[in-house]
Amino acid sequence: MPDTFHLSPATYLDLTTLEQVLREQRPLALSDDARQRIERCHQYLHDRLEQSDALIYGINTGFGALCNTSISPEDRGQLQQNLMMSHACGTGPEVPAELVRLMLLLKAQSLSYGHSGVQLRTVQRLLDFYNRGIHPVVYQQGSLGASGDLAPLAHLCLPLIGLGEVQFEGYRLQAADALHLFSWQPIELQAKEGLALLNGTQFMLAYAAHCTLRARRLLEAADVIGALSLEAFDGRPEPFDERLHRIRPHAGQLSVARHLRELLHGSELQQQEKTAVQDPYSFRCMPQVHGASRDAVQYVAGVVETECNAVTDNPNIFPETDAILSGGNFHGQPLALALDFLAISVAELGSISERRTYQLISGQRGLPPFLVAEPGLNSGMMIPQYAAASIVSQSKQLCTPASVDSIVSSNGQEDHVSMGANAATKALRVIENTEQVLGIELLNAVQALALRRPARSSEVLEEVVAAFQLQVPFMARDRVLYPDLHAAAQFVRAHRWA
Repeated sequence: MPDTFHLSPATYLDLTTLEQVLREQRPLALSDDARQRIERCHQYLHDRLEQSDALIYGINTGFGALCNTSISPEDRGQLQQNLMMSHACGTGPEVPAELVRLMLLLKAQSLSYGHSGVQLRTVQRLLDFYNRGIHPVVYQQGSLGASGDLAPLAHLCLPLIGLGEVQFEGYRLQAADALHLFSWQPIELQAKEGLALLNGTQFMLAYAAHCTLRARRLLEAADVIGALSLEAFDGRPEPFDERLHRIRPHAGQLSVARHLRELLHGSELQQQEKTAVQDPYSFRCMPQVHGASRDAVQYVAGVVETECNAVTDNPNIFPETDAILSGGNFHGQPLALALDFLAISVAELGSISERRTYQLISGQRGLPPFLVAEPGLNSGMMIPQYAAASIVSQSKQLCTPASVDSIVSSNGQEDHVSMGANAATKALRVIENTEQVLGIELLNAVQALALRRPARSSEVLEEVVAAFQLQVPFMARDRVLYPDLHAAAQFVRAHRWA
């Protein structure tokens, strides 16, 4: 069994660690420090409530526009349960289980800092769900991304109190039945707990972390697939010369140029005399375009990691300074902007990829039109390029920023929102689209390289070709192609590119 990973406020949770924990399916537990912080904060809050009747937002008052309505001590638990029930208004498709799982981890992480006032057993139950593979049914639509991800987090946390639904071992169960399976009693929410669970950015953040990790793999894949296309197109090496990039030293540009030089090193095809004086931009500007996307993803990763190590509910409790402060850490603007930027940067990887595919099938540089014998009788790779063009166009449409939008809610109390949840779901669609577009380019590049034989590329690129051909064989004449397109996208997702 994998080693337990301890959520600890003293340990910075970076994306590399997060990816490793998820990939290795390590069970989660709270560190001793986290447990002590949670218990100290919870005790402080209840001592404070016993000593004073002063209004504290969401703890002994109503919510949103009802923030001036006082709630009696005997109704404070019911207030929190009512909040959970009334805010579970999610619609649309269900959130994939792997993202729900990530939401559970990130919500527990945020609560572990001891600024939220929750019971220890509430956080532990979130970890029990994670460790047992109990995934609450959460819906993609309903969050404005400003008072936190209220609707998605309500669905995530309803099962704690025995309401809502969960997925468990392939079955959809009522939450109460799932609790019964493990002889767990529903959590009885106390003051502040519903608000602590529902306020927060963990829906946006789960998508952002997931998309950023997939985008990192796409950056590596785009360089390798672009290098294969360059070889197949009989492209030139000069655009990747280090001297060119030292005089425009963007970090991503330098990195991509170096990566391409490494990928092409030892290539027999690169040693052949070139007939063209220059290559199209989609080949010779790979360092500039891929590199800009690489820099953008690096920026996004920094925002995401900061949020992974943040407290984003409201109000926040500071026992050490005897303070309870109501603010706006649940506002998703940092993630909304970053997710829009991520979508744009990944969409550009797809946009330039489709152009390389177009060049490969165009009948230039000794390659047959559409990369097939007897074009006319055979359409060859004509229509995969159509598909890539359609997908790229959709990604451009999805890249209209969500973060520039806002709409007033809660009777004007919540008068500016981030729309970060919409940015999140759009970003994932762009990631999936780009995986398919790069798969289509890879399909074409490997087909074109086969037509260049017996000349060979570099050892590292030939290894990719060999691995891909185990999944998608050479097309000598027309066949049904959609299984090949699906297999190519899966190869892009699953192959170890770096």
